[in-house]
Amino acid sequence: MTPTDFKTNLTVKIDGDPWQVIEFQHVKPGKGAAFVRAKLRNLATGAVVESSYNPNTKMEQAKIERQNMQYLYETDGMYAFMDNETFEQTELSKEQLGDALNFLIDNMMVKVMSFEGRILGVDLPNTVILQVTECEPGVRGNTATGATKNATMQTGYTIKVPLFIEEGEYLSIDTRTGDYIQRASEADYQTQFEAQ
Repeated sequence: MTPTDFKTNLTVKIDGDPWQVIEFQHVKPGKGAAFVRAKLRNLATGAVVESSYNPNTKMEQAKIERQNMQYLYETDGMYAFMDNETFEQTELSKEQLGDALNFLIDNMMVKVMSFEGRILGVDLPNTVILQVTECEPGVRGNTATGATKNATMQTGYTIKVPLFIEEGEYLSIDTRTGDYIQRASEADYQTQFEAQ
């Protein structure tokens, strides 16, 4: 493949590491040759870089394997995941999980990503449902459009929510941005623990 084949979320192999295309743009300057400008994330280190590529550069697509696993528990900074078919367990470090820790709850089903036998981290669904454990009470009559307050979720993650949200409610959260989407039900919350 070449950089002209780039698509968002496509993974390519560069210097032995898997990189995911975050965004890209085909550039045709008035003078000189066309090129592809891209922002890529190293799936092994989390580093994000912006680079320009000659559209004819040969590249290899990175084959990322995703395995359904259940998150079990954390011990001494290591997080255990289990394959529900083989009951084989895998441990990941805080560094491998990165921001996913903000959204990870016991018994949740996730996809553990690996590349050439090396575990990279977890691929979360685009949205997760978490319970509010702490938030300031909504002030009566305070209905300013777009006004928000802080809410702490069961994972310890703090987000901005509308004023009407109360403790104990379930919220749908975008794992890509970390933002509140909408209220959710307890039934929606329970579906996260079922095998995909």
